Amino acid sequence: MNKTLLIVRHEFLNLVKRKGFIIWLVAFPVIGFSAIGIYMIVQGIGTGDRDIPIIGYVDEFGGFSEYTTQGELVFISFDTIEEATDALLAEEIDEYFVIPADYLVRGVVDRYVLEKELDIPSETRSAMISFLQSNLLEGQTSLEITERVKSPMLLSSIRLDESGNYAEDQGGVASFIVPTIFAFLLVMAIASSSGYLLQGLGEEKENRVMEVLLSSVSPQQLLTGKVLGLGAGGLLQVLVWLGSLTILSQLASNIIGGVLAGIQLSGNILLLGMVYFILGYLLFAVIQAGMGAVGANAKDSQQMVVALMLPAILPFYIFIFFLRDNPDHVVGTVLTLIPVTAPMSVFVRLGLSEIPLWELLVSIGLMIAGIVGGIFLAAKAFRVFLLMYGKTPGPREIIRYLRES
Repeated sequence: MNKTLLIVRHEFLNLVKRKGFIIWLVAFPVIGFSAIGIYMIVQGIGTGDRDIPIIGYVDEFGGFSEYTTQGELVFISFDTIEEATDALLAEEIDEYFVIPADYLVRGVVDRYVLEKELDIPSETRSAMISFLQSNLLEGQTSLEITERVKSPMLLSSIRLDESGNYAEDQGGVASFIVPTIFAFLLVMAIASSSGYLLQGLGEEKENRVMEVLLSSVSPQQLLTGKVLGLGAGGLLQVLVWLGSLTILSQLASNIIGGVLAGIQLSGNILLLGMVYFILGYLLFAVIQAGMGAVGANAKDSQQMVVALMLPAILPFYIFIFFLRDNPDHVVGTVLTLIPVTAPMSVFVRLGLSEIPLWELLVSIGLMIAGIVGGIFLAAKAFRVFLLMYGKTPGPREIIRYLRES
């Protein structure tokens, strides 16, 4: 046991001293806080001395002479396109638009500017629509109906729980963002932590350090020590990211607002995050440990891991592109239950809907079963392949050696 603890301590300290680990540890908090800081600076600049555009228009249809003030924007009438163009070139106005004689038939309005644009500013578009609607409805109905036609519906969707009461989680973009970000952070932490295990095994095997280690400790002690030591480093990474995500979500809700208003990291997400990190890390770690033992060198082992990491990320794209409107589809349930796809599937799905308790329990149970089976196979792989050098054995050879051991 003392030897195992020594390996745990060595692997943990060796991991947290790596430049790559430190960069990964601080990258997310730094990027997140920097993004919010930049947003605040840009907003401060944008709300400073903002130039309000002067907009001209030419009414070839006739009857668009009222409601020329729309919020902060004022529309200036010109009799002809030539007059409006001259005013634009003389910089008396910033832009102008033309209401053609066949406007009621075609509905086309041409807008003329000098500056290159990516898209029409939303403020300008809204003001033009309001100007046209108000003049079209002038004298046709009351002012109240005119205003309601311009804004016919402010839709509010309210979710009720099973008892008919107002549900705490109302869904929407805000409730989807945090679980999805957390899913990616979780998979990244699992991949990086277990990846260090694979890389270390490959290097030690390639440099013949493994022979020295196995002369002092058993394969089981070596496997246990490496998995727990690197897992502790990964857990530290997840705790830092969780703390940062909690603060960032609150800042985004308070400062940015909009679709991010009400964004928060719930206690259930935190609890499930810890559970799925530990289980996900142990599952991927023992599988990659077995691959590291089988591979002749670090390069060969890493190539085998690509096939393992793809299923871990694939559920995100399946849910976004195919199951976004039906996350409880049988495919979503299957992805939730498969151990290698469960960490990503659970959190992306939580952002879209609720997961029945039985699915979570079965998912966790299957992951535990996968870990137990993975430890059994990884221990066999350690005994059989750890001191084998040369060419990486093929699938048939691996199965034959494991059966014979």
